[in-house]
Amino acid sequence: MSNFQATADFIWNIADLLRGDYLRREYPDVILPMVVLRRLDQAMENTRQAVRKAWEKYHGKLENLDSVLRAAAGDSPVYNTSEYYWRRLLDDRPNLAQNLINYLNGFSPDVQDIIEKFDFRRQVSRLNTANLLPILFDEFTKIDLHPPREDGSGVNNLEMGRIFEHLIYRFNQDNNETAGEHFTPREVIRLMVRLLFPEDDPTLHPDNILTIYDPACGTGGMLTEAKEYIHDIQIRKYQTIGQVHLFGQEINPTAFAVAKSDFLLKGEDPRRITFGNSFSEDGYPASRFRYMLSNPPFGVDWKKVEYIIKREYETQGFDGRFGAGLPRINDGSLLFLQHILSKRSKEEPSRIVIVFNGSPLFTGDAGSGESNIRRWIIENDWLEGIVALPDQLFYNTGISTYLWVLNNRKSNKRKGKIQLVNAVNFYQKMRKSLGNKRNEITEEQYKEIANIYHAFSTGDNCLIFDNEDFGFRRIKVERPLRLNFSAAPERLARLSEQSGFAALAESKKKKEEDQKADIEAGKALQEGIINALKQLPEKVITDPKQFLPLLDKTLKSFKLKESVKNAILKALTERDENAEPVPAKKGEGYEPDPELRDYENVPLQWAPSLYDESVPLKENVYDYFAREVKPYISDAWIDEKFKDEKDGKTGLIGYEISFNRYFYKYQPPEPLEVIEEKILKLEEEIAALLKVQV
Repeated sequence: MSNFQATADFIWNIADLLRGDYLRREYPDVILPMVVLRRLDQAMENTRQAVRKAWEKYHGKLENLDSVLRAAAGDSPVYNTSEYYWRRLLDDRPNLAQNLINYLNGFSPDVQDIIEKFDFRRQVSRLNTANLLPILFDEFTKIDLHPPREDGSGVNNLEMGRIFEHLIYRFNQDNNETAGEHFTPREVIRLMVRLLFPEDDPTLHPDNILTIYDPACGTGGMLTEAKEYIHDIQIRKYQTIGQVHLFGQEINPTAFAVAKSDFLLKGEDPRRITFGNSFSEDGYPASRFRYMLSNPPFGVDWKKVEYIIKREYETQGFDGRFGAGLPRINDGSLLFLQHILSKRSKEEPSRIVIVFNGSPLFTGDAGSGESNIRRWIIENDWLEGIVALPDQLFYNTGISTYLWVLNNRKSNKRKGKIQLVNAVNFYQKMRKSLGNKRNEITEEQYKEIANIYHAFSTGDNCLIFDNEDFGFRRIKVERPLRLNFSAAPERLARLSEQSGFAALAESKKKKEEDQKADIEAGKALQEGIINALKQLPEKVITDPKQFLPLLDKTLKSFKLKESVKNAILKALTERDENAEPVPAKKGEGYEPDPELRDYENVPLQWAPSLYDESVPLKENVYDYFAREVKPYISDAWIDEKFKDEKDGKTGLIGYEISFNRYFYKYQPPEPLEVIEEKILKLEEEIAALLKVQV
């Protein structure tokens, strides 16, 4: 079978043999490792004897035996020291399962890693119990996956990669309920790749060595798609291809095994796929990359690695990966973004495309971890653009998604600018839904989206802003506390509800007699205070300059703590919008009323196309306050102690991006006559239905 599609279809049909003994979602757990084993077994044919001889000669005698065995295998990371191989396994069918385990144990470390993550040894036992093992071996024997021979037969690395990738794609589509955990729809990947690599990018010249990294690589589809796209460009423009090195990390064992297998089958270096949580086990702590792309899990909880991340944040700051801030514990999206930005090249341009849901765009107010991370990115001028995608594109979620494009060396025309592309209507309905995936982007559509982005020109679906357009300064607006006072019996009765006053008749002493003494003394003090307060006016006083001195004079002899005084004041006063403001305890002005406290977000820069063009592009918070707040709340003031730590000015700086706000188009309501006509029609239909039922 020389045609990769025919070979892939034949292997796909083998999976039907598992029906009844396996669930459909379990098929890839068997078929994918079998494909890997068949390919590797045939690939080792020419070096099998040399490796076996080296093993027999040096086993137990050399510490670094792996390097010797690699050399015997033609400097390949794939070898097997077992006496068994495919044909010999089949020749001893009664002991196939036992011999197969022996065979698996003889593989090189890189292949062992794949076998363990596939958990294939457990599958051997299960297949043997179901009497499926020899049947599967017979079927896979019919498939020729041998590397190219001198006579032209066999399967090269590119074709092998396509066979394996096709199977992964079909299995993930077939198992759409779990596909989204580590599989991104093909059309989304192709759009991401086109955003990542402008065709006129001189970096893509074959003389340059390119590196691509994905910290949540799943089955590796983004990485291999990116490499193929680069080679397509290079062949079209330069008639040759250059070196492209792929690097990835994955936390899901099965997805990791698939990705590493794909690397092996395509001739990539399997050691460049690492296993583990990118947050806590950075697979490439010292590496930097020219290109990066990823689809991290949406809204991933980082509670399990909270200690590690917080320790790095607190001890290393910007020398670590998370210096800009920490988002809320239930959404680590912006941790992924900081992690991937930490891998940007220091000397050369690095471009990044990453998939997010809407949360990273606007979650978190000024001063929060999320806002501080956005501020760090935008003020460093790394955010190049964002593309809003249609909803219902992914297998395990129907929510709206966005592609962030970042670049630490923007072109001159993009410096200080952020591009927003609204591609929510670039899709077609699928004939058959796959889980939550009901929409798909056609080839023409994702090419058009990429062209709109790279054209960098304002249009119906594209807007270009200054970085400052997404920034704001959050100010705290206070209003005076206004209270009336009365020593009426009903207010005196409220004293018992105040914890500060009730605490006077409580004791922390250990001895019972001491406790009783404290409580009795406290009750006597409470009674004395109440008797003194009864001498104050019962009528309502609305001027604090009258009632505060009276209260202070009455309580002076008791020498009470401030907490007790506050409890008494709270019981005897009520908020009254007609009362005079309560003077500040220190300095000039008034005491603020926490219940009337409000916040205003003052744009760092007003975009004339979105706002009143009479408003200046830039204005300070005091001008804004005078125009937008003071005319409506005359007694309000700005809390000048509420300052930004970075610039020391009044108000905290924050950043957020709202697509709905920028691309919203007003749709006028239908005329009343049309609405009335529709209502009458509905009433007639309802009446007709009721008549039929009767």
